Amino acid sequence: MFTGIVTDMGEIERLEDRGDLRARIRTVYASDSIALGASIACDGVCLTVVDRGARTEGGGWFDVDISAETVARTNIRSEGTAWAAGSRVNLERALRLGDELGGHIVSGHIDGRAEIVSMTPEGDSMRFVFRAPEALARYIAPKGSVALNGTSLTVNEVDGREFGVNIIPHTRAHTTWGAARPGLLVNLEIDTLARYVARLTEFSAG
Repeated sequence: MFTGIVTDMGEIERLEDRGDLRARIRTVYASDSIALGASIACDGVCLTVVDRGARTEGGGWFDVDISAETVARTNIRSEGTAWAAGSRVNLERALRLGDELGGHIVSGHIDGRAEIVSMTPEGDSMRFVFRAPEALARYIAPKGSVALNGTSLTVNEVDGREFGVNIIPHTRAHTTWGAARPGLLVNLEIDTLARYVARLTEFSAG
């Protein structure tokens, strides 16, 4: 489990197709603090560490395997956002007992991809409007939570499939949101609570 609070912008060092896709990601996390089998959210995608090591200039690297199912549901191979050597990704380590829950409960299981429709300055923040897949739009509610590229965000308003959020300067400076632009696809995870409420409503109606 995660909270949607990004703690590092990792960098893709290399990618290899070997049945599944294997990625090596550079990070400020010390290699001896990364356990084999640990879960790390990479742009919101929960991935398992299969190898890790130290970097001579400090920090570390870790390898993850990415299944075809994960690639199909995420933006990892999408035009404009495809992972490649040099790409930056939002990283968050798994929540530990006793950690502060600063965002909301995030599973790291991506539901689909949302498109950035527009970006408009609003004070010091940036107002983003996204378009969700039709099948997921009903789970997004004003003042509810969503995770976009692994970042916990609060929904301001909803209009059909489109919804808006504000991203503050600190978040843009310390995540990949600083490089965002309209037309790009981002990884969308709907709020787990919203999913279960909708499911219970379906059963009640039946």
